[in-house]
Formats: sequence, structure tokens, C-alpha cells
Amino acid sequence: MNYSSPIKTKKNQKRKEEKNFYISEKIRTFALEIKHNIMSLESKIMEALKEAMKAKDTVALESLRAVKSAILLAKTEAKAGDVLSDEDEIKLLQKLVKQRRESAQLYQEQGREDLATPELAQAEIIAKFLPEQLSEEEVTAHLQAIVSRLGATSLKDMGKVMGEATKELAGKADGKLIATLVKKVLS
Repeated sequence: MNYSSPIKTKKNQKRKEEKNFYISEKIRTFALEIKHNIMSLESKIMEALKEAMKAKDTVALESLRAVKSAILLAKTEAKAGDVLSDEDEIKLLQKLVKQRRESAQLYQEQGREDLATPELAQAEIIAKFLPEQLSEEEVTAHLQAIVSRLGATSLKDMGKVMGEATKELAGKADGKLIATLVKKVLS
């Protein structure tokens, strides 16, 4: 009988983990590089998908395939035509990230960390294709400028401020964060 020693299996497992970590880092770096190049989102996703396939990174593959599928679905809608605008692409990515974070939150509330962890990992991978998010302080500064420009004084003006803020900060900040900070600024 041919038994492999536990020491060899641990070494092989450790090597495999190190290789996967290196490849995951390579994918992250690649995502950052292509974020700065002028490429369509679809081509960026395809390039990252190829890298994930080479790396055999299943989490990245799942999330990138979901993005690719969502892009194709959005393109086939009657109003979209052949090409998605940058704004539509950002909204699409934000929607996918939000879905995964909400799923992870539900799993955590039910005590299912085993299901929450991959959802959060997928959200992180998809979020790398979004523009850099503004900090709370930067969002607050933008909101104060909007409030002063519109002359808003109370929570009754929240609708006007939110409409203007979501236009200006689209893709740069989360809607929940904007709403929370608008309430804080107006009160």
C-alpha cells in the first residue's frame, strides 16, 4: 500500500495555499491596473476572468461571471442598446455589490459564517471595478455645499438635497451613507 505521509500533505497544502495567495494578489493588482486604463467594463471583466481562470480562483470566477452575466442582461434590455454608459455600468456594479453585502448580512444574522464569507469576498472583488469611494468627511463636505447652494434649512428639504446629491455623488458614495449624512447635515 502507498500511503503519503502527513508531513508531505501538509507541505503540499501549504505550497498550494501560498500559490493561491500569490495568484489572488496578482488578480487584485491586475484589477487595479485595468481600473486606470481606458477599457470598457466588459473587456476589463473578461481580462480579470482570464486571470482568475489561470489562477483557479473560484470566488473570483463566480463573481466575475456574475458581473459578465449582468452586463449581458443589461445589454439585451430594449433601452440599453449595444453599449452601456459609464453611469449604467457603475449602477450595475453597485447593485451587485449591494446584493452580496445584504446576503452576507442575512447569513451572519442567521449564524452562517460559512455562507457569509464567500459573499463578502465576492463583493470585495466586484467593488474593485467601481470608482474609488469618497470618505465620510468628503461626502459631508459635498453635502454641505449642496445644502448651501439649494438653501435647504430643514428635513423638509431632504428630497431636494437627496436628488441633487445622488446625481453628483453617483458611484462615489453609497446611497445609505448619503441619506444618513443628509439627515445629519439638515438637523
